[in-house]
Amino acid sequence: MKDHLSNNEIRKDAVQGAVEAAATTVGEVATILTTAVKDVAGALGGLATEIFELRDAARRAAAQNEDADNEVTLELVEDPERGRLGDP
Repeated sequence: MKDHLSNNEIRKDAVQGAVEAAATTVGEVATILTTAVKDVAGALGGLATEIFELRDAARRAAAQNEDADNEVTLELVEDPERGRLGDP
């Protein structure tokens, strides 16, 4: 007896193959998009971290500069044996 595929079975196999190929492609595209979103979020998070660190460094520098401006100025006094302090 000869096996014979009906036209309906051939169509069903073709549709099934097309649906499987489409599902695979959709899955691959979803993986690409998910990875891209994850990478972009990581890059933006890294940028935000850098900005926070720069802001904190700028604040520390400003505070140090303010402290330096508020320091007491010392006058040099003369040492009878050496002259002004700090002179060799």
